[in-house]
Amino acid sequence: MTDAPFRLTALAHGGGCGCKLAPSVLQQLLAGAARQPFANLLVGAETSDDAAVWKLNDETCLIATTDFFMPIVDDPRDFGRIAATNALSDIFAMGGTPLFALAILGMPVDKIPIEIVRQILAGGADACAFAGVPIAGGHSIDSAEPIYGLAVVGQAHPSSIRRNMDARPGDVLILTKPIGVGVYSAAFKKGALSRAAYAEMIATTTQLNAIGAQLAKDKRVRAMTDVTGFGLIGHALEMAQGAQATIVIDASAAPLLAETKALAKAGFVTGASGRNWTSCAAQTTLPADCPEWARQILCDPQTSGGLLIACARDASTEIIAATQAAGFAKTAIVGAVEAGPPRILVRGAL
Repeated sequence: MTDAPFRLTALAHGGGCGCKLAPSVLQQLLAGAARQPFANLLVGAETSDDAAVWKLNDETCLIATTDFFMPIVDDPRDFGRIAATNALSDIFAMGGTPLFALAILGMPVDKIPIEIVRQILAGGADACAFAGVPIAGGHSIDSAEPIYGLAVVGQAHPSSIRRNMDARPGDVLILTKPIGVGVYSAAFKKGALSRAAYAEMIATTTQLNAIGAQLAKDKRVRAMTDVTGFGLIGHALEMAQGAQATIVIDASAAPLLAETKALAKAGFVTGASGRNWTSCAAQTTLPADCPEWARQILCDPQTSGGLLIACARDASTEIIAATQAAGFAKTAIVGAVEAGPPRILVRGAL
């Protein structure tokens, strides 16, 4: 499905968070990197968290992130909105509130009309304005493929900072958005995505994860991360590794975008899902009868995906109610944290 006269996606080899380097590649690149010797750097690169955190004083932490990618859709305004929403999510996933953003823009200026670029920037500004965040500047280059995103600075009280490594055995895992964005994007690129599915994809990828800042005020919420390019299994594994615990995922409970199963069974999957599986296969156990299409969905790269929340079991009803009241209708408990080595056990069937 596309009515766009200019196909942005035709200029990019990948799109959305499916452009991310595989977890195994990142591990190789960062191997041996020493922990930064700064006492005020509460969160750095060591935990594969969503953003860096710097403690200013006993009342305030600064949170900083950057996120950008190539187009996942052809409509330039939608591309801008999705990319900006995705970047802002990193602040919310840390339990913070964004303060301001800087635009990151790379465009093949000899291939893209100026008006298209203006629409991308306008879409990003729309998303930031909705979040109450100014775009205070940025940087642009002439690049081979179209790239857009944001660097974002936010803040939080130190007690509200939520890392991805603090889950505890006994906690349950809650996911706030359905998965399947990568499957949808693969179908979109091949002209096989229905209008209803396209509208569903835009709705979920432009939904702000602002609820994260509210949830972080609850001490029973132990850990948070957003599910993006590494898929549900990949980001759950980062949580398991940080907590040095086993995470059990109930595949039957995982919320899906409406046409995800049918499209995945028809072969509409991304290359990133295969790379994600290669990175986490050694620490993941799937059911013996798990079909290939189901594994692809569990490793499907999400763009502007939902929050994966580890919380005390007695808080789960309240957390789900709060997220649903904030518009996350498909919020669901998708697993639990158990004592054991850092790994993922998948039970049930999609």
